[in-house]
Amino acid sequence: MITLGLDVHESILSTGPRQRRDLLGRAHAAGLDHVVVGDHVSFHGGRGFDGMVSATAALTSNDDLLVLLGIYQLALRHPMTVARQLASISQLAPGRLILGVGVGGEDRSEMLNCGVDPSTRGRRLDESLHVLRALASGDAIDHSGEFFELKDAQVLPAPVPRIPIVVGGTSAAAVRRTARFGDGWLGIFCSARRFAEIREQIAEAAGQAGRELPSWYGLSVWCGIDAQASKARAMVAERMERLYHLPYEKFERLAPAGTPEQLGEWLLPYLAAGCEHFTLVATTSSWEAGVDHVAEVKRYLLEHAPA
Repeated sequence: MITLGLDVHESILSTGPRQRRDLLGRAHAAGLDHVVVGDHVSFHGGRGFDGMVSATAALTSNDDLLVLLGIYQLALRHPMTVARQLASISQLAPGRLILGVGVGGEDRSEMLNCGVDPSTRGRRLDESLHVLRALASGDAIDHSGEFFELKDAQVLPAPVPRIPIVVGGTSAAAVRRTARFGDGWLGIFCSARRFAEIREQIAEAAGQAGRELPSWYGLSVWCGIDAQASKARAMVAERMERLYHLPYEKFERLAPAGTPEQLGEWLLPYLAAGCEHFTLVATTSSWEAGVDHVAEVKRYLLEHAPA
């Protein structure tokens, strides 16, 4: 099964309620499967968007689309409060949220200003995932760890169905984290060859851990899309350089730009590598054009996918 969605976090927070409903309604009508919202507290000079707020806005503005929250900066939060937020969102929109988590750390000041030592973010994330999974059962738990102490902690009602957790990152630690805690894996800035390798590594690590093999494998792709390939490149280059403070050439090999057909062709090797869930972080001339272009990419993939 191939699913394809569109990153909408900037549009979600910068438009009014009617425009937000129009955007998500158009995405659903165009055949998109999900939308994605991001999360940062204060990224590179103060930019940010609260992922839980954005996810709630998307879920309550459309009754059909799935919402992937990715990547959520879980290491910057207390897992008890996150468990409550997830339980509340599940009551509003049961079965329509996927939680993506990762270690973050691209902006050290973001972590430091949240009171988190960047060198501990991996261990903190692992402990948070352990606590989240325990609390998701609805049972009262005790926990004594390196970062958190809980006594008779409980969050009710428990989410039904359980909110799936997908883990981002391409490191060996991310592979182990997916195998231990994840229901799936979400790649970014990753070649098709590397995607296939990581999927195999996760399967091996899950077997060693005695866990069921994660079943969800996805890819987020920064890209520019336009009827004119040169315009698509200029748009995504400007956006990425403004956000990451690095030249676009640093990303270009894994952040393509072109027409919808060219983007679809670029994604085909990932299907062979075992990717089924694609999200385009698409820079386009307008949000309407973004929805329409991404829908064209999906049609291309469905038409050209290996039998």
